[in-house]
Amino acid sequence: MAIQERRTWLILAAMVATAFLLQILGCAIYDTWWPMLTAVLYIFIPMPYLFFGAATESAFSDSSSMWMDCGKFLTGFSAVGLVAIPVSLYHAEYINTGALTMELVAAGVLFVSALYYDYHSSRDTFF
Repeated sequence: MAIQERRTWLILAAMVATAFLLQILGCAIYDTWWPMLTAVLYIFIPMPYLFFGAATESAFSDSSSMWMDCGKFLTGFSAVGLVAIPVSLYHAEYINTGALTMELVAAGVLFVSALYYDYHSSRDTFF
């Protein structure tokens, strides 16, 4: 394994660990565990992408079929919940501004790490 590949894996692991840490800290610091509802979405978001075969192609590639597009659409549709659930909880006054901020930053870090992985897995030298 080349040094560049190891560095990419370490950066990716650090980004995902940071997202999970922010998720847990957003609940623990502000003493409300309602935002952990979004942790369930971390499991369910990639499912349509995997089931419809879109995981075999990169999001940056031009070739796609109707089923791949359907998988990408459903994945994006369910990913909206990462933002919608904390915002709805904030609006209903179950969480405060600090917890909302940490949840949104965690979702952003996780989104950037997914894009980082997709970019590097689409390159021929990554695997």
